[in-house]
Amino acid sequence: MNEFINTIITRRSCKKYKSDSISSDIIEQIIEAGLFAASGLNKQSPIIIAVSDKNVRDKLSKLNSKYDPMKRDDPFYGAPVVLAILADKSVSTAVYDGSLVIGNMMLAAHSLGIGNCWIHRAKEVFEDKEGKKILKTLGINGEYEGIGFCVIGYPAIEASNIIPRKPNRVYRIHN
Repeated sequence: MNEFINTIITRRSCKKYKSDSISSDIIEQIIEAGLFAASGLNKQSPIIIAVSDKNVRDKLSKLNSKYDPMKRDDPFYGAPVVLAILADKSVSTAVYDGSLVIGNMMLAAHSLGIGNCWIHRAKEVFEDKEGKKILKTLGINGEYEGIGFCVIGYPAIEASNIIPRKPNRVYRIHN
């Protein structure tokens, strides 16, 4: 099987991470993959906030937990690095473009042996007063919508179960 397709098929969400830090080189490779995601009319509207500072990471986790219906103590599952993806609200494809960025980063992380998981509630986090304060601190101006968080780290457990795909999800039209 093609190595890239195998990466797609074997990637799983990681929900338990080691506290070990990830080298900045690996983080940059993952970010680079996100920056090269397809975007509507090549507008490249998404931005990425890379957080490896534990205090800011914990602040984002606590803020995310505020909107988590399950009220987990750490909705980032202990991942040491959080990549927050936002996109310009004025771009009609912003949500799709940001989603592709996260997808690319998840696949890149997996290909490098880094566990990852998409975490929701970025929209709520960055609409919150505290979230807006973080954006302002970074000098991010404009109207951005939080699309999602991609948390990354070394997996504490290996997820190997590949659940079969549901049947009857492809419909074909032939000549």
